[in-house]
Amino acid sequence: MGDKGARAAGRQDLEALKPDEIRNVVLVGPGSGGKTTLLETLLVRSGALNRAGSVAEGTTVSDFEPGERTHGRSMALSVAPVVHRGVKVNLIDTPGYADFVGELRAGLRAADCALFVTAANEPVDQVTAMLWRECADVGMPRAVVVTKLDHARADYPGVLAAAQETFGSTGDKVLPLYVPVMSGTDVTALVGLLGSDAEAEHADARAALIEGIIEESEDEGLMDRYLAGEQVTEDALLEDLHRAMARGTFFPVVAACSTSGVGCGELLDLMVRGFPAPSEHPSPATFTPAGAAAPAVTCDPDGPLVAEVVKTTSDPYVGRVSLVRVFSGTLDPDRPVHVSGHLTSFFGAESGHADHDDDERVGALSYPFGQALQPATRVVCGDIATVGRLGRAETGDTLSSVDDPRVLRPWSLPTPLLPVAIEAETKSDEDKLSTALSRLAAEDPSLRIEMGTGDHGQLVLWTMGEAHADAALERLSERFGVSVRQVDVQVHLRETLAGPGTGLGRHVKQSGGHGQYAVCEIEVEPLPRGAGFEFAERVVGGVVPRQFIPSVEKGVRAQMSRGCAGHPMVDVRVTLTGGKAHSVDSSDMAFQSAGALALREAAQSAGVQLLEPYDEVEVTVPDDLVGTVMSDLSARRGRVLGQDTADGMAVVRAHVPCSELIRYPIDLRSATHGTGAFTRAFASYEPVPT
Repeated sequence: MGDKGARAAGRQDLEALKPDEIRNVVLVGPGSGGKTTLLETLLVRSGALNRAGSVAEGTTVSDFEPGERTHGRSMALSVAPVVHRGVKVNLIDTPGYADFVGELRAGLRAADCALFVTAANEPVDQVTAMLWRECADVGMPRAVVVTKLDHARADYPGVLAAAQETFGSTGDKVLPLYVPVMSGTDVTALVGLLGSDAEAEHADARAALIEGIIEESEDEGLMDRYLAGEQVTEDALLEDLHRAMARGTFFPVVAACSTSGVGCGELLDLMVRGFPAPSEHPSPATFTPAGAAAPAVTCDPDGPLVAEVVKTTSDPYVGRVSLVRVFSGTLDPDRPVHVSGHLTSFFGAESGHADHDDDERVGALSYPFGQALQPATRVVCGDIATVGRLGRAETGDTLSSVDDPRVLRPWSLPTPLLPVAIEAETKSDEDKLSTALSRLAAEDPSLRIEMGTGDHGQLVLWTMGEAHADAALERLSERFGVSVRQVDVQVHLRETLAGPGTGLGRHVKQSGGHGQYAVCEIEVEPLPRGAGFEFAERVVGGVVPRQFIPSVEKGVRAQMSRGCAGHPMVDVRVTLTGGKAHSVDSSDMAFQSAGALALREAAQSAGVQLLEPYDEVEVTVPDDLVGTVMSDLSARRGRVLGQDTADGMAVVRAHVPCSELIRYPIDLRSATHGTGAFTRAFASYEPVPT
C-alpha cells in the first residue's frame, strides 16, 4: 500500500452529476494481452497516477489481492476511475483467464462499452475469439486496442488483418482510426485517419474508414454526396461513429504502446467522444420479487432506485463491501434499501444460491480506485461505487426502494464443472469453515458449494478450473484464516439386485412384558434402469395383518437407503408373500425391522450389482480437434452418441462415467489449448465393470 500511496498524483473529483458525464469501460482480452499494464498507463496519462505500477512487481492499482500479486495475473474485476475532458471514465479491469469468466461477465454487466485488448506479438486465436463472443452475446459495443507494439515480435499489420477477419466475420466493420508511426522498432506517434491532415500515403486507409463510417450513418444520402466530392467534417464522422458503436456494428481499432504511452491519449479521447454514455445502453430486464414483469427502468437520476451488486468482498475490518452499478435513480448514504437475490428463480436450484429478500440500510458510499476508496456523498445512475454495511447482499443482488422493490435479471452465470473435495485441518478450522464458505459463495456466484451432501457427506467445491480452485482455497486461508486439505472426490455409487431372490425376515424378542414379534417373507427382482422402487403384496389368509403391510414397506425402504453393500439400492421390486404375527407382541416397529432383515437376506440370495453414475456430456471444440476429443472420450469409457457442426465448431455428445469426468475440465483445456468447452447432465446409472 505504501507504493500505491507514493504513486498517487492527487485525488481527482470523481463525483459525476449526471449520467452523460460518465463512461463505463471494461477491458477485455486474453490474459497475455496487457490489459492491466494498459490500465496503469491510462491512469498516468489522465493524471490519476504520477507513475505506473508493474504487474511483475505486484504494484498495479487493479491487481491488489494477494493471489494476484503472487501469480502475476488478474483474478477478479476491479475499478479505477479517471477524469478526462470533464468526463468520468470508470475503467474496469477483468481477468483474461478462462477460470475467471464469471468475473468477466460481471464486468460486462457493469460496463456500457469495452476495450478489447489484444497484443501485436500474439495471434488472434480461438481463445481470443471466444472472449469476443462473450462480448457479442451481451451486445457490448467495442473498440479494439492493439498493444505491445514495441515487442520484438510485434506484427501490427498481421494482427490487424487477423482481427478484421475474425471479429468482422459477420459483416461488422473493424477498421483502424489511427496508423502507428514507427522509427525502427519504436512507435513514435499515431496518425489520425479522420483528420484532414492525414498524409497521402494513408489515403486508402482513410477512404476505407470514412466510407465504412458513412455506411453506418442515418443520413442515407450522405454516401452519395461524399462520393460526389462533398467534404464530411471530423465532428460529423465522430457522431456517426458514436451511433454505430452504440449499435454494435462498428469496431474502431486503436494502436497503443503501454511502455511509451503512445496512443493512450487517443484512447481516452475516443472513450469520451465515441463511446456510449450509460443513458444510451439498455438496462437489464426488471421484475418484482414475486416474478412478475416490472416496468423497464431508464437511466434517470430522478427515477426509482434500481442498482445491482456486481462484486462482493469481505474485509476483516470493515465487513462486507459491495461494488454496485446504479441503473436508475440516485443512491444516497444511510438510505433504507430492499436487497433481492433471486438466482434460484432464474437459474434453478443448481445455482447453489438460495433466493432471499431483505431490507437493509446503506452504509458509507465510496468511489473505488483499485483497493483504495474515496468517499462519495451520492451516486447518480450510470455510476459505479462501493456500498458498506450491506450484511446480506451478495454478488448479483438487486438494490431498490423498500416501497417499490425490483429484481434485475442476473447476468448469465458460468457452470462450475471441476469438483474439489476438502476437509478442515483442525477442529478450530472446522468451526470457522461453514461461515467462511458462505462468504466465499456470496462473493463469487460461479463457485458452487455442496455442504456435506451425497452418500459420504463430502464437502465439495465446484469450481471453474484449477486456478479458480486455488484462488478459493487461498482466500479461505489468507482472508478467513481457515486451513483445509484436499481429498479425493468420491463418486456416489448405487446398487441393485443381480437377479431375483427371496428373503425371510424374522424379528422376535422377549425380555419381559410386551415382546417384539414379526415375520415376513418377500420376493425380490431387479427393475430396468431408472424404474425406481415398487412394492406389492400377495398375502393371503391375513398372516400379516393389513395394518402392518405399510410397516414392512417402510422397513424395506429404510434398508434400501442404507444399501446392502454400502450404497443406496435402486430399481427393485419387492413383493410381500407371507409372514406371521402375534396378537400381542406384533407392532409397527417390529415389522419394519423384519422387512429390513428380509431385504438383506434376499440380497444375499440374489446377489448385488454395483452401479456407477453416467453423465451426458456435450463437448464443443474446433472442427480440427474432433478426433482428439473422441479418442479421449473412448479412453474414458465413454460412448459417443453423435456429432453436430456449426460455425466452424463441432459438438460431440457422449455418455461418460462420472468417475472419468472429475479432472475432465483440466484435461480438455490442455488437449484443446483452451478452445474446448463442455456441459454435463446426469444420464443414468450403469453397472460397474468387473
